[in-house]
Amino acid sequence: MEISAKLRIVLSGLLFALVVFHCFFTGLGKLGFVGPDEPRYASIAREMARSGDWVTPRLNGSPWFEKPPLYYWSAAIGFRLFGGPEVAARAPCGIFALCAALGIVLVGLRVYGASTARAVGWMLPASVAMIGFARAAATDMPFAACLTLSMCAAACLVLHEEPGRQTAWAAGFGATLGLAVLAKGPAGIILAGGSTALWALATRNIRRGLRLLHPAAIGAFLAVALPWYVLCAMRNPEFLRVFLLEHNVERFLTNRYQHHQPFWFYFPILLLAVFPWTLLLIPAIADGWRALRTANWRQSPSVYFACWVIFPFLFFSASQSKLPGYILPAVPPLILVLARVIVHDELLSASLARSRLLWVTAALLAGGITAVIRSNGSLPSPAAQQPLGLVGVTLIFGAGIVVMAGAWRALRQSAAAASLVMSFAVGLAANHVLPALDAQISPRAVAIRAQGLGPLCQTYHLTRSWQYGLEFYLQGSVKQWSAGAPRPIWIITDDAGRAQLTAQGWPLIAQGPETPRATLFRVGPVLGSL
Repeated sequence: MEISAKLRIVLSGLLFALVVFHCFFTGLGKLGFVGPDEPRYASIAREMARSGDWVTPRLNGSPWFEKPPLYYWSAAIGFRLFGGPEVAARAPCGIFALCAALGIVLVGLRVYGASTARAVGWMLPASVAMIGFARAAATDMPFAACLTLSMCAAACLVLHEEPGRQTAWAAGFGATLGLAVLAKGPAGIILAGGSTALWALATRNIRRGLRLLHPAAIGAFLAVALPWYVLCAMRNPEFLRVFLLEHNVERFLTNRYQHHQPFWFYFPILLLAVFPWTLLLIPAIADGWRALRTANWRQSPSVYFACWVIFPFLFFSASQSKLPGYILPAVPPLILVLARVIVHDELLSASLARSRLLWVTAALLAGGITAVIRSNGSLPSPAAQQPLGLVGVTLIFGAGIVVMAGAWRALRQSAAAASLVMSFAVGLAANHVLPALDAQISPRAVAIRAQGLGPLCQTYHLTRSWQYGLEFYLQGSVKQWSAGAPRPIWIITDDAGRAQLTAQGWPLIAQGPETPRATLFRVGPVLGSL
């Protein structure tokens, strides 16, 4: 191997490590938990770590069967290894994201070669969906990562004729699919089976598709997934009804959990998910349409990855319950297809490569201009305006760097430059923008002020996101005050709740900074009654 080739491998590895670190792991503790899922899942994991019961997930002491245990297990280990709760709960998702990135790099290397593998290694960690869900304490990334690994193993099983390795690939497919089912349930089987079946039907490779039913795959799947389901059902008779019927079947068929969205919901979500590579979808779709007009399109491995994208997209679009994280399993194969577009264009002609470079540049410019405009508008915290403006300037300046990199060398180098720009912008946002917004969007700050008050402190008129967050940080359930109940000494409420209470004669004395979503108040003598 030539020295230049060795240097290229080293530099590619260093770039991958730098992008992964900044996009997945930097500043995980700078922002408290946000939304209803992060504090709830973190509470379950912390309780699991403390109790030593690794079978039954519990929230505030009661069984909670919304999701299987893979995320809880990983975060519970995090609580035993790390100090800060946010790092403990979020770092495992970053590790899962890293595993997904490595898996897609290896399958890209095997199917398309080293150039595509390097490109997808830079591009995938720097995409918005991977950045966001790798840094969130939730089940979406563990599920998507395990499903990615299983589909990568399936690709090696069905796309190549290797009789001597079929058993190993089948076992790997079954084991990682079992982990996906432990992460989110039977959706893993549906997505893996549906995507492969779609490919088998489209390419008339039914016999190859049936390789996923290899005895080694079935055995590995059952060995990984079955024990927890059996143990949990034995200990909790209501488990199968609550988990399978309420949180899987009813979630898909009904709007019971109030996540209804229109059928086209995932079109804009997917466009945002792959930013800053979004506009590369235009040449990718054009190339795919031209390929379909050729006689040998069924032999292209890109059909497999396209089916891997299309089936989850259609499946979740048909669901009555839609959340942005559901589409995450489609992101790794889509980024691989876009990386292939970059490398393929570069091989065709330099002029075509430079013209495609404009799509990446335009996306970075659009993101930078949006951030600059937003920084000059109304933000929950004025302290976040300057760092957000700096993030915008970074993206705009980075667009210029991408152009120069592409003009100097090739489109792959411009992709590497764009990934570095994105990772630097993420570092700025994680270390400067999010901390400035912490008290406005996370209950951590108000919970710190309420520590030690115990049952003397109650909540009123809070969203469930802030209620769950307070309960995590105060390490137990917090009673919600209701009309007619004895008045508490301390109360945490939002601006609307404060207006209602003061209108009824409650003297409320703010304790610390006031925020629209939650402020701790000392309740003075009542002048009227509710």
